[in-house]
Amino acid sequence: MTTGTGLRPATSSLREVTGLPPYLRLLAGTQFAFNTGFYAVLPYLATHLGDGLGMAGWLVGLVLGLRTFSQQGLFVVGGALTDRYGPRPVVLAGCVLRIAGFAWLAFAATTVTVVAAVLLIGFAAALFSPAVESETAREAVHREQADGTARARTLAVFSAAGQAGAFLGPLLGSLLLAAGGDWGFRAACAAGVAVFVAVFAGHAVLMPRRAAVHRERPRGGVRHLARNPRFLVLCLAYSTWLIAYNQLYLALPAEVARATGSQAALGWLFALSSLLVVTAQIPLTRHAAVRLAPRTALTTGLALVAAGFALVPATPAGPGGLLPGAVLVTLLTCGQMLLVPAARGLVPDLVDDRHLGLATGALSSVSGLAVLGGSAASGLLLQAPAPVLWGALAAVPLAGAAAAWLLPSGRAAGEAGRTAG
Repeated sequence: MTTGTGLRPATSSLREVTGLPPYLRLLAGTQFAFNTGFYAVLPYLATHLGDGLGMAGWLVGLVLGLRTFSQQGLFVVGGALTDRYGPRPVVLAGCVLRIAGFAWLAFAATTVTVVAAVLLIGFAAALFSPAVESETAREAVHREQADGTARARTLAVFSAAGQAGAFLGPLLGSLLLAAGGDWGFRAACAAGVAVFVAVFAGHAVLMPRRAAVHRERPRGGVRHLARNPRFLVLCLAYSTWLIAYNQLYLALPAEVARATGSQAALGWLFALSSLLVVTAQIPLTRHAAVRLAPRTALTTGLALVAAGFALVPATPAGPGGLLPGAVLVTLLTCGQMLLVPAARGLVPDLVDDRHLGLATGALSSVSGLAVLGGSAASGLLLQAPAPVLWGALAAVPLAGAAAAWLLPSGRAAGEAGRTAG
């Protein structure tokens, strides 16, 4: 009996994946492959730049920041191109650029060549990620209309597949890095190249050939979004989530170092987050989709994230001093599992279908810009007393939850969004 109960979430999750229509299975598999190839390289890039190439710490930080900007900041470009040309050519172009970028990075030895390769890798994601995400959202809506399956359940499979890739990728990279030195990093880059070659081949054969979602050229997309108050509120709420999520790389390492004297245990907390998403995302979203309207799921998720920050100074150190960090990671990840599918599922309700790709990209780009300012501000607070630091961080997603409550509660958002702008 115990074994059967323990296997139930995994069996249920597998059923959700195999129950997807073939095209949605392709898109979910794409997200898994993207993250596997990407995270086989990214976690080890800073060490390669600093130890392998001898770059100064500030230069390493600059290179990593440029990668983030070329990816997150330019999502809006990939979204606009998807609306204009359809998802297939944009995804294929992104794969080609990612293949070239990883191959170049493997042998780049100067600052200029490293920066160029990293920018190419980031821009590749700015092309294919909005294309795949907007196509998944569109297909999730079609599935909901066809058989009544809540779009959040479909998007949860997509999120879980991506997180599974983010979990597997670093393991693959660490095995390849065992070769040591430059050859280990080059082996990791070669694995990334191989993954994206396979993704390119699969999509060249399997992705539908259609010129664009709409035959006419979409016009006035930016104006449409800028005059759409509900979409702007969603961007605001989602931005607070990304600012909070970025604290996994800023405030959490500082907390782990304070509690344990080093950051050696940080990897265990990241593994905890990934395992929570892989094992619980689909069952949690399946139940939430029945019981919670998208606005409620978004608001509840942000409130859980806020609670995670607020509880850090109030949680006893516990075993190894990691209990406050574990509480933060657990609540932040649970909030993520509720709010991310809800936010992505709301986008088709809030914007004209002709601008879905642009809106999907804009949601990430606006949030990415907010993270730049939010990270700088939170960095200034790292030396503040714990109640001040964690209270200020908790206030950000709490403000996002208040903003999210201004959104339409459910599917009625559709017509309101389509008439805006």
